[in-house]
Amino acid sequence: MTAMTYDEAAAHLTTTDPRFELAKANIRGVDFTVYKNAPGDVVTMMRASREAQQNGAAEYLVFENERWTYDEFMADIDRLAHILGNQFGVRRGTRVALAMRNCPELLLGMMAIASLGGVVVFLNGWWTTEELDYALQDSAAKLVLADGDRAARLVPLEVPLGLTVIGVRDAQLPHSLADLMQGVGDVAPAQVTIDTDDDFAIMYSSGTTGKPKGVVQTHRGVVNAVYSWLLTFVMGPLIEPPEDPDAVAPRPAVLIVTPLFHVTATHPSFMLSMPAGAKIVVMPKWDARRAVELIRDEEVTRFLGVPTQSADLVVAAREMGEDLPLLTYIGSGGAKRPAAQVAEIAGTFKNAAVATGWGMTETNAMGIGLLGDDYLKHPGAAGRLYPAVQELRFLDDAGQPVGVGEVGEITVKSPCNMREYLNKPKATAEVLQDGWLRSGDLGFIDDEGIVTIVDRKKNIIIRGGENIACLDVEGALHSHPAVAEACVFSVPHDRLGEVVGAGVQLKPGHSVNEEDLKAFLRDHIAKFKVPEHFWFQTDPLPRGTTDKIDRRGLQATCLNKDKLNA
Repeated sequence: MTAMTYDEAAAHLTTTDPRFELAKANIRGVDFTVYKNAPGDVVTMMRASREAQQNGAAEYLVFENERWTYDEFMADIDRLAHILGNQFGVRRGTRVALAMRNCPELLLGMMAIASLGGVVVFLNGWWTTEELDYALQDSAAKLVLADGDRAARLVPLEVPLGLTVIGVRDAQLPHSLADLMQGVGDVAPAQVTIDTDDDFAIMYSSGTTGKPKGVVQTHRGVVNAVYSWLLTFVMGPLIEPPEDPDAVAPRPAVLIVTPLFHVTATHPSFMLSMPAGAKIVVMPKWDARRAVELIRDEEVTRFLGVPTQSADLVVAAREMGEDLPLLTYIGSGGAKRPAAQVAEIAGTFKNAAVATGWGMTETNAMGIGLLGDDYLKHPGAAGRLYPAVQELRFLDDAGQPVGVGEVGEITVKSPCNMREYLNKPKATAEVLQDGWLRSGDLGFIDDEGIVTIVDRKKNIIIRGGENIACLDVEGALHSHPAVAEACVFSVPHDRLGEVVGAGVQLKPGHSVNEEDLKAFLRDHIAKFKVPEHFWFQTDPLPRGTTDKIDRRGLQATCLNKDKLNA
């Protein structure tokens, strides 16, 4: 078999494979390219994937000592949908929140809510009561499925917000999901009409406004993203034909290690697993040595985590003497992988193609990717545009396209793009224009179609894959009685990529030490957002010509102080 180029493989499949046939669709007044024969919604996609999952008999979900076949997984979804619809009144358009660490109930809840035409509201499992309060009021969700830790944080909100909380796993609540499920036998799937452009989920993403933005994702957006990844999955053997075309490849199996309230875990891992015929293995929390054991014992072929996790995996595998020969894909999402890691990972896991990607919650994680030899040759790059329903351009500050090799704002158009930022029409209009989404990331494309990201226009810190809005942290700092002014910025970190630093001006006659300020902040923002480095001063923070705080200048000054004191 003659190898095809990337573009040739995409063109071949979109013209010969009915799954990837293309068509035009008008979505909210704008024409887009879409997959003509793709399922209309995520629930139909799940049921249509039964054939790929050995007609439902394949072992599908593994969580610690618990296992589900695909049919068992769908049966539990139908039972949970029956409970949510009949006992809690969930209907088409009802918003239901999920607040828990990684566990099967998060996946079951997601699909059960969708089965009723409801809208899934993903709550960040790290959030404090204050942050949960904001998202629940913003989304107007009144029903929440929560595990023990999250349920405890919701207690102060139950009466003021009129919440009903269903306890999951270790949550001790009057409504227990385990008890509710025990009382329901086999039930028929919910019969609900879901429009392809109905809302599927609200997933919160940090922005520069100081409060998380609710990204509204549609069923069409999710399905088109999944089919784009499925297309690249099928393209692989056409680009690099196997040495033995008759050899049976191992069944794909995915280890889910990132939080399921983030798009990296839900979309290119969980959602893609269904039509790809893959098994999923869910980790409740990250442990590199346990990950090595699961990859080995569960015959995992696909690993997708933040860069720190793939670096941890390398260390753990070497210490344990495991080479993980069945691992064929090691991807990164959520943050850019340091270029130095690429060759090291490839050298440790000989059979795995090392990959990187760029996507956003606003794009349903669809975007750009690079793997294998291409990535080894361009370890600092973000990748090529995923085919076949996206368009890409780079814009200058005036909104005009720039040429090849010139830096501009990465702007994408596809049916995968979000519908809106919930309750934020102005913010929506700033980033969504005629179907094009302005990412806030700066980059350029070369003659080979490979994109490199050089900077972020947004003031976002990405700490080990977690997005942190500088203004969110600054708002919490300003609530302390000793703080006159604060400015937050990124501090380089060998393992996490970057962590939070803060320059703080103290009020006259006030003082506070670093540990006391950290303790104060933990009551207002999630632990991962709390600055790890502080620089205190009594003088005003530096300002630029427009009288705004000079964030980059302050960052450089503070980091240089550390170098001088080292």
